[in-house]
Amino acid sequence: MSRLFKRPRRALPSVTCMNKDDLHPYMTECAAEAARVARGVTAARLGDPTHCSDWDVRALVNHWVLYTSHGLEHRALRKQLPEELTARDFTAEADWAEAYAAQLDRAVAAWADPAVWEGEVDLGMGSMPAPELASLIIKETAVHGWDVATATGQEFHVSDGVARLVLDVVVTHGDLYRQYDGFAEPVPVPDDAPVFDRALAASGRDPSQRPLGVSGG
Repeated sequence: MSRLFKRPRRALPSVTCMNKDDLHPYMTECAAEAARVARGVTAARLGDPTHCSDWDVRALVNHWVLYTSHGLEHRALRKQLPEELTARDFTAEADWAEAYAAQLDRAVAAWADPAVWEGEVDLGMGSMPAPELASLIIKETAVHGWDVATATGQEFHVSDGVARLVLDVVVTHGDLYRQYDGFAEPVPVPDDAPVFDRALAASGRDPSQRPLGVSGG
């Protein structure tokens, strides 16, 4: 999924007409929930499997940390991610979860500047309107947050507003994510399923899966 952010081959169409006032609270909400879930990932779980093919918890967390905190701040500053960050194993540090929480705070603070939401963000090969890019990273934070939570016996909670935004992003950009092997084929869910469940299902995840390591009741 990182290739979508590093080497997009075309500009993406606008998902919504949302702006800073709409999206920044969702960014703040998802960052806080991501930090909570990260603090619940123990060192013993880092080698565990996940629902993401070929990724254990360590690989998934490293991707999540890189793009949803460091990547989020670098996009606000209109800077490319340095190779040192893309190659780092964040989980090698015992306090990685606290470092992630602090980096999320810095990233969210960077996006508090109204000027950051103006114009386009250069992604290296193509560009994207800043609000649209923000919506994509909010989606990454929530969906991979669910992946991490589910792999480590936790849950990832979002408000109805975030759930609707994530569903909108997933439906709008689903074909492109599948082109880059970021999403699997959609999973059928009932029409009256919760909105976040529908978003997860549209991204190829099965929302009925219980957190790994948690037995049924």
